[in-house]
Amino acid sequence: MHTPTESPDVNSAGGHDLRHHGDAEVRGRDLTDLAVNVRTDTPPAWLRERISASLATLAAYPDGGPARAAVARRHGLPVERVLLTAGAAEAFVLIARALPARRPVVVHPQFTEPEAALRAAGHEVGRVLLRAEDGFRLDPAAVPDEADLVVVGNPTNPTSVLHPAAALEKLARPGRTLVVDEAFMDAVPGEREALCGRTDVPGLVVLRSLTKTWGLAGLRIGYVLAAPETIGALQEAQPLWPVSSPALAAAEACMEPRALAEAAAAADRVAVDRAHLVAGLTEFAEVRVAEPADGPFVLVRLERGAQVRERLRTLGFAARRGDTFPGLGPEWLRLAVRDRVTTNRFLQALDQALVLVGR
Repeated sequence: MHTPTESPDVNSAGGHDLRHHGDAEVRGRDLTDLAVNVRTDTPPAWLRERISASLATLAAYPDGGPARAAVARRHGLPVERVLLTAGAAEAFVLIARALPARRPVVVHPQFTEPEAALRAAGHEVGRVLLRAEDGFRLDPAAVPDEADLVVVGNPTNPTSVLHPAAALEKLARPGRTLVVDEAFMDAVPGEREALCGRTDVPGLVVLRSLTKTWGLAGLRIGYVLAAPETIGALQEAQPLWPVSSPALAAAEACMEPRALAEAAAAADRVAVDRAHLVAGLTEFAEVRVAEPADGPFVLVRLERGAQVRERLRTLGFAARRGDTFPGLGPEWLRLAVRDRVTTNRFLQALDQALVLVGR
């Protein structure tokens, strides 16, 4: 379904709070965090040491050259196809402000910041709403032909759907910018279905984040991979020195072979831990899990989702509300994948919460 959005409020559209994020669920509360999709026990000690060492250089202006070159090598691309950003969120703002778009379309449910950024830049934003009945799978034919900028997540937050690369490629065409948010792709074993290294897809712009796997939400570091002319346009819209020296040091470190090996091992663990979580959730008749899930989180549906979420808070667990995502309502919750011990504790709390709300 393609529905244009015309509300003047850039933070809310169709009753959805586009600026609500998972950190709001845990801020100021001593809760076990299943609301934020950042890997626990991160950043690792070796990465903290690299970041700390960079503090000795703070008197100098940041030099993004080495980190940019490291990202390019990691993806087998020339440096002209790489732009470092203060997190993927900055990239969405740059895209909204710097790239031409008469009819932008965002595929939902997904991370809401792209639409919020487009609306803040004065765009009317169309939506393609994927349906739970279809497993939140993308049919490329659902995207209007007239869309000249399309944004889609892969794997998608919050549905945890990993769209086939071949399906996303069908969205590309001359005169259209195709933005693929791969912020969680390094949590997918083998990064299958990734488009990050492709140079043959017209108009392709891929976003990556180092926040999730490495626990760097407070440092703000991500990057964009695109054609040199697109990178140039985005760079022109950036302020001078947009990425700090500590963030650049982190980016360079996270591109090294040992870091990539650690990320790959973490992705394998996430897959095992996710299977354990899903198996536990399916034991509850009241809970419907959106499957198959391929990200470091799962989306679940409960008839009294909002009440269950509040009960879980009283029992010490924070879950991400789903009703701020276009295409979802209060009966949906997103749960971050955690280790087995944490998951088992959560499942016990969920059982109690369901009893307290009357099942």
